[in-house]
Amino acid sequence: MTHNPSIVLVNGRGYKSPQQPVVVVCVDGCEPDYITQAIQAGVAPYLKRMLAMGSSLVGDCVVPSFTNPNNLSIVTGVPPSVHGICGNYFLDTSVGKEVMMNDPSYLRAGTILAAFSAAGAKVAVVTAKDKLRTLLGHQMKGICFSAEKADQATLANGGIDHVVELVGKPVPSVYSADLSEFVFAAGVKLMQTHRPDLMYLSTTDYVQHKCAPGTQGANDFYAMMDGYLAQLDQLGAVIALTADHGMSPKTDAAGKPRIVFLQEVLDGLAGAQGSRVILPITDPYVVHHGALGSFATVYLDAATSASQVAEALRTIDGIEAVLTRSEAAQRFELPADRIGDLVVVSDHLTVIGTRASEHDLSGLTVPLRSHGGLSEQKVPLIFNRQLQGLMAGRRLRNFDTFDLALNHVPATLS
Repeated sequence: MTHNPSIVLVNGRGYKSPQQPVVVVCVDGCEPDYITQAIQAGVAPYLKRMLAMGSSLVGDCVVPSFTNPNNLSIVTGVPPSVHGICGNYFLDTSVGKEVMMNDPSYLRAGTILAAFSAAGAKVAVVTAKDKLRTLLGHQMKGICFSAEKADQATLANGGIDHVVELVGKPVPSVYSADLSEFVFAAGVKLMQTHRPDLMYLSTTDYVQHKCAPGTQGANDFYAMMDGYLAQLDQLGAVIALTADHGMSPKTDAAGKPRIVFLQEVLDGLAGAQGSRVILPITDPYVVHHGALGSFATVYLDAATSASQVAEALRTIDGIEAVLTRSEAAQRFELPADRIGDLVVVSDHLTVIGTRASEHDLSGLTVPLRSHGGLSEQKVPLIFNRQLQGLMAGRRLRNFDTFDLALNHVPATLS
């Protein structure tokens, strides 16, 4: 970077300008055990070396532990109460419709990426699914494209032409590990050819929804990732790796999904008729989770007693917490105007649906694994450099990743 302020202010935090390329990687669905198991299996030699020479911490993601809220928290450095994105999907009460929360008009805070690009830094973003591209690239000058639609990236809409030719791989299926591999391969090619000051790589959790830590499919994925991270390291990048959320089995001992169909429960609950359940995990890519996650919001009729409904829902097996709107907004740092009258969170082994008839589980070829609740909150915070100056006892969040990578890595000119 040249002719830039040494500190860039974003949403109340100051970030030092990078003296060497900084790559922040969000590995979708990566609970810490995936990395532990891959290292123990001997398939991730670079990650093993990275932990030995760098820093390995565990932090919390934001709840709901879904993709959009957490990716936006990571790139803004603040919780959803500030940036406004509290799900993949929500009820827009201004129009009375359930909508995808992937339009930048829903964003209430600027991103670290946009701020650094405005300060003159070379910034690049590669995301697996296109649903995140417009949010991550909002008001950012630089390179921004998705693996899903890499062939549609142009200089005008993504800051770069001929991505497929650059990466040397075909556009992958959205339901494949190849989608994430394309992100990593693109990141390495961009570092070789454009050398961005700041790069954000965000993968998909297709593999994590299907494969538990230590299984062949999971270890193959982390072995693939390991090779690309090693290349980024060799190119002189500071690497900061975190996740948007963890992942848990949501089944009984026989492998059958444990589901609370919350809309059915409310339809049969005295005084709760007319309620409406919203599942913020919902997105266009439901094959691997059937739109079933561990977090739901409930909108009630004005005449319905929220406290009575909450009390009844707390008695249901598999439900971990039921909070009022104000309680949930405070505890989970959520925008109160974008959640329901109640927030319902299920436990480690349970997911929440609406009605059985509204969920197509035919795409689940393996036992259900999903996320959204408190049980998927622990995520890795791994760096290929030793961090310095961390305050003892500080609670670490995945949205501290840029702060840690820019402000707590010793400055060494490459």
